[in-house]
Amino acid sequence: MGKLVVSLDGVVIKEVQITKDKTTLGRRPYNDIVIDNLAVSGEHAVLQMVGNDVFIEDLNSTNGTYINGKAIKKQLLADNDTVEIGKYKIKFLLNDGGDYEKTMILKPGAGAGMAPPASAGVGSSFGGLGGASVGPASIKVLTGAAAGREVALTKVVTTLGKPGVQVASITKRPTGYVFAHVEGGQRPSVNGIPLTGESIALRSGDLIELAGTQMQFVQG
Repeated sequence: MGKLVVSLDGVVIKEVQITKDKTTLGRRPYNDIVIDNLAVSGEHAVLQMVGNDVFIEDLNSTNGTYINGKAIKKQLLADNDTVEIGKYKIKFLLNDGGDYEKTMILKPGAGAGMAPPASAGVGSSFGGLGGASVGPASIKVLTGAAAGREVALTKVVTTLGKPGVQVASITKRPTGYVFAHVEGGQRPSVNGIPLTGESIALRSGDLIELAGTQMQFVQG
């Protein structure tokens, strides 16, 4: 079975395993893959699994669906094909050679605090990105049931938040760590300032507020 690696401006924000016969993609929250961006139509495209083959079909979207730079209506996906929707690039992979990690969900009041989700729908990282030369870093949870817990950022990309409510990602790059908004109507904030662009470089000591939980980025 294939998987999709969603990225924006080179930052991997989501990894989705294709497990169903039909997987919908669009801006509306009821889609299987939600991309919260105005360039993406409410119901943009659908992926259909037929045996071992995966087809993608554009659902008469406003901005169209492209594969490797070419506009398509319906096409069979091949390994390493790049689907382009607005500014987003979605890489289709058949092999399992990436460095993946599940989204850590913040549940105020829950005993576990931060835990992997029950489903494998949202993952986080693609091993093709560099960044091994950057020093170690971690996220320290300051509020909520998981207050005091420190989570090491060992993967290329770590996603944080509540899927369907508010999700953000931290990407390890050769130049440092980058914080990006993934989904949700309300944007996370860094040092009290809501994220206005798609991503921002993090510095040690930065305070992040996401899904009602405060945490601190610590590097070194």
